[in-house]
Amino acid sequence: MTQEQCTHRNNVQSSEKPQVYKVGIYGWRKRCLYFFVLLLMILILINLALTIWILKVMNFTIDGMGNLRITEKGLKLEGDSEFLQPLYAKEIQSKPGRPLFLQSSRNVSVNIVNNNNKLLTQLVTGSSGFKARGKMFEVKSTSGKLLFSADEQEVVVGADRLRVMGEWPPSKGIQILAEAGDIQAICRSELRLESKDGEISLDAQRIRLLQLPEGKASTSSSSSGTRQTVYEVCVCPNGRLFLSQAGTGSTCQISNNVCL
Repeated sequence: MTQEQCTHRNNVQSSEKPQVYKVGIYGWRKRCLYFFVLLLMILILINLALTIWILKVMNFTIDGMGNLRITEKGLKLEGDSEFLQPLYAKEIQSKPGRPLFLQSSRNVSVNIVNNNNKLLTQLVTGSSGFKARGKMFEVKSTSGKLLFSADEQEVVVGADRLRVMGEWPPSKGIQILAEAGDIQAICRSELRLESKDGEISLDAQRIRLLQLPEGKASTSSSSSGTRQTVYEVCVCPNGRLFLSQAGTGSTCQISNNVCL
């Protein structure tokens, strides 16, 4: 390359302006970016305002939310509350001196299950009545005395006195029926059957009166050398029953020493 050509090339390069490349977002892209940033800030402010409003309405505090307080012993709920789903708790109790009120539009059920989720005891109160299901049912007084208990084997009434109250029509009464099995009435002192306007009937193929006292007849009127196996049932004026040795006629007058 000659010296003139080099000089001409250098002059051409020196006459050209240097190219500048702009770095950044310009034009409509920049305006869209600013718009999205502004929209994001508005959404953040709205979200913050809603969060503050929810905290204010729900009464969120350090101890809990609204009427619900978190204590060392568990959760403390004050006022009326509504549970839309089943409630699982180890213990539910009211404030000292305040009642515990449960209300439901249908029924209130209390279920006791084992580890296999098998129902053991159930207590249901509803519009149709009160139902209890379990192996045993007991009612005790405040002192711990048994008043009533029932299981598959027996029903026990532990009260000192059992009374059946109510106004019964003249044509109706109370019936005790055992279709299969016996009915036993056992007491320590006296067993009284009293009918004020009617009668007491004993209807059976055999009626046994055990351990009735036996009246002793005079020596002259009693037969000697024979064992007596037939007796006569006698009634004292006070209603007491006793046995007298049977004879050709009535021997109640002869053996009435039991009535004395």
